[in-house]
Amino acid sequence: MMFQVIVLVLFYISCVSAASCDNGCSGHGTCGQNGICSCYDNWGVGLGRDSGDCSERICPFEFAWVDKPDDLGNHHKYAECSNRGICDRETGECECFPGYEGKACARTSCPNDCSGHGRCMSIENMPFQVTPHQFKTEDFFDQYAKTFSDSYYKWDAGKTMGCVCDPEYTDADCSKRMCQFGNDIMDQRNNLDIERKFHVQHILLESDGGSVYGQSAGNLGGGNDLGSLSGDTFALTFTSKLNESYTTIPIKFPASTSAGLSSFVKHVENALESLPNKVIDDVHVAAAWATTHGYDEIYTTNTDNNNVPSSDTGLYINITFTGEYVQGPQNLLTVKHYKCGEGCTPQLTGLELLPGSMNVSDMSLNGQGRVTDYNSYECGRRGKCDYSTGICECFSGYTGLACGTITSLV
Repeated sequence: MMFQVIVLVLFYISCVSAASCDNGCSGHGTCGQNGICSCYDNWGVGLGRDSGDCSERICPFEFAWVDKPDDLGNHHKYAECSNRGICDRETGECECFPGYEGKACARTSCPNDCSGHGRCMSIENMPFQVTPHQFKTEDFFDQYAKTFSDSYYKWDAGKTMGCVCDPEYTDADCSKRMCQFGNDIMDQRNNLDIERKFHVQHILLESDGGSVYGQSAGNLGGGNDLGSLSGDTFALTFTSKLNESYTTIPIKFPASTSAGLSSFVKHVENALESLPNKVIDDVHVAAAWATTHGYDEIYTTNTDNNNVPSSDTGLYINITFTGEYVQGPQNLLTVKHYKCGEGCTPQLTGLELLPGSMNVSDMSLNGQGRVTDYNSYECGRRGKCDYSTGICECFSGYTGLACGTITSLV
C-alpha cells in the first residue's frame, strides 16, 4: 500500500512539473526545474531571445553592419539579421531592409541586379575582375599589376557587393552603354619639330634566380637564369577602353642571343596587332636583357648589341602604342605567365618567374603627369555620349566614332 502511495505521489509531482512550463514549451524545448523551458536551437521568445515558451523562431546571425561598441570597443559583433532586417518569428527568416539581401541580410544588394549587363561580386573579388590599376599614379612602384596580395580582407570582405560590368557597359548598375574613346582632334601639339610622344608601357620579367635587387640567387631560393626559359610560352592580355579583354596567341620566350631577341620583338608586335577587331592597330616593341636591376639604375644590353651576357636575370619589354585606335593612355597589359594546359585557351607552358615579377608600368608618366602628345576622352571631348545606344552625338563640325574628324571650321 505504501509503495502505491509513493508511486502516485511521484506521478503527481511529475505531472505538476510538466504542467508548470508555459504551454508545455510549445513542443520546441524541454521543461526543467522551476518551470523553465530549455528551448531547442533557434527557438525562443522575443528580441531578448529568452526561453519563454519556445514558441517563436530565432533568425540567423551575421556580423552587424552597424552596432554599438562594447566596453572594450569591439564592434561589428554577431547580430540577428545583421541589424539590417526584421525577424519573422513565424518562419525564422529575415525580412531585409532595402539594399540588403541573403541569409541574415549579410550582404548588400547590387543596384538593379546590374541591369542584366554585369556580375554582382563581393569587394574581396573585385581586384581580379578589373584591368590592373585603372587609375592615375605617378609612382613607378604603384604601377605593378594586380596580384592576389591586393585582396581585400576587412570585416565586410564578403558582405559589400558591387557590379562588375560586361564589356561596353558602365555605371554603378551597368545600365549605360559606353561610347568610343579617342583623341581630342583640337588638342594640337605645341612643337611640331620634336618627335611625337606616344603612350608607352614597360614590362619587366625577372628570373627565379640570379642577382636581383642586389640579392644572390641563394638568398632568393632560386638558381636559374632566363636562358632556361627559352622556348617557353606566355601571353599578354589587353583590355580596351570599352572593357573588352583580348588575349594574344602564345608568345615564345627568346633565346639568350641577339637574334633570339630580335625575333621575339617581331613576335610580340604581331601577336598584339593580330588581336580581333583591330583593337591595337599599330604598336612598336623593343626589348633588352638586364644583368643588374636596381631601383635607381638599370644596366641593359639592347637588341643592337651582340655582347649578350651569359647570365641574364631580367627581360625588359617596352611597348609603344602608335596606332590611331590606341591614341592616348591605355589600360595596362596583363602578363599571363601561368601554365595553361590541355583544354585551355591559349595553351601556355608558362614561365617560372621570380615571385612578384611580371611588373607592368606606365612609362608615359613623369612628376608632372602624362607626357604623351595624345589623350583619350569619351567621344573625343567633341560630342556627347548617348548612353542608351553607345553612339557619340558629335558637336557641329565634327564626325566619326569618337568625333575625331573635322567636317568644317567653326
